[in-house]
Amino acid sequence: MNPIKSSTVVLSAAVSLLLLASCNIYKKFDLKSGDADELTRQFVEAADAERNPEALGNLPWQAVYTDPVLASYITRALDNNVDYLNAKLNVDVAHANMKGARLSYLPSVTLAPNGAGASYAHSDFSWSYQIPLAVSWEVDVFGKILNSKRSAEASYAQSKDYRQAVRSQIIGGVANCYYAISSLESQLQLTRSTAEIWKQNVATMRDYKEAGRTTEAAVVQSEANYYSILAQIKDLEVSLEEANNTFSLLLNESPRMWEIPAGAFLNIPEIVREGIPMVELANRPDVRAAERAVAVAYYATNSARAAFYPSISLNANMGFTNLLGSMIKNPAEWFTQLAGQLTLPLFARGQNIARLEATRAQQEQAMNSFRYKLLSASADVSNALTSYEKNREKAGLLAKQVDDLEKAVDYTAELFAAGSSTYLEVLTSQTGLLQAQMSFINCRLTQSQSVINVYQSLGGGGIEED
Repeated sequence: MNPIKSSTVVLSAAVSLLLLASCNIYKKFDLKSGDADELTRQFVEAADAERNPEALGNLPWQAVYTDPVLASYITRALDNNVDYLNAKLNVDVAHANMKGARLSYLPSVTLAPNGAGASYAHSDFSWSYQIPLAVSWEVDVFGKILNSKRSAEASYAQSKDYRQAVRSQIIGGVANCYYAISSLESQLQLTRSTAEIWKQNVATMRDYKEAGRTTEAAVVQSEANYYSILAQIKDLEVSLEEANNTFSLLLNESPRMWEIPAGAFLNIPEIVREGIPMVELANRPDVRAAERAVAVAYYATNSARAAFYPSISLNANMGFTNLLGSMIKNPAEWFTQLAGQLTLPLFARGQNIARLEATRAQQEQAMNSFRYKLLSASADVSNALTSYEKNREKAGLLAKQVDDLEKAVDYTAELFAAGSSTYLEVLTSQTGLLQAQMSFINCRLTQSQSVINVYQSLGGGGIEED
């Protein structure tokens, strides 16, 4: 057989075997492939399901947070928050990397003009010059560039999901802090007004003592009760200052006392949910980001596999020169050079094997993190919904308690004035009323925050148009 034909047959067979053995490195990432569990398969199916635009998690944040003051603060936070600005910059970085990976398919072109002169034994200088254009192109037979490109695309999508997750957290954080400050303002107003009432009680008890209708012990007890509520005011003032500082950080502005009205309460929208709970989880940007992390790890493993296969490059040089071998010729002439190169790794001190083992382990880590994120997201939804339902019921009970204790305070005050009750009973009823009123305000806050958490746990507030 002709030696050239024999070599061609052998080379073709070798390339075919390599292509067959490396077919896995060309596959696109598929979350359902391999040993995917039932939870993962349900997620993949839910990710492709049609969304219900009326579901709470699919509503824009403006439709949920209708308070105009809160809406203005959320807008300021999205414009100024450092974490969100950095998340958007991370998207720009990933986009630049993706563009670079896509352009890797194109050949590299360089222009490197050069010239030199030489003189021997006081002879005239002989000048040579060359204006070469070099073109180099790597033929991506074994998917090295392909996997690099796909990894960059997955990283870009992941950075967008992360940006949306940060956006959702900021929206929820501003809303939570807004209602917390409003609640503290309400508690502070209530406590200060109650302190004025208890201050008057001290004066009344002194008058009663002068009239011989009560004892010094009752006067001292009323004073201690008054000082106790003054101390509570100081604690509330500290908490309010800290909450305002937290709010300033969210908006990335100088610390100040923000103009947030007392008694603000979230108007709870109708909570419409998706027909399939897994669809809600698939809508969460943090869950999608975890899925992208698995894809990035998958393509990193493929790149590590591709390092075991040859790389093929084609090179071309062309240009204009007057240096032909050892002879300088004027005028100059055109030249052209073509070359091809195949590089097959034989021994790399175990680095390729180590890299493959490491990327496989990292891929498994990413998959474990994704599965845990799904379970964690499911728990978030369940906890938020339970908190909302129970606090709604609790608010109704506390409202009834406050109403009864207000009547009790009036009744005991009348009985004490008539001499049919002791000051201890008056003190007990007043203290109980204050505690119930504070609990009611806290419950209303928890109720608002539970709605915020439900909305955020369903992926709401994170969608942003590119």
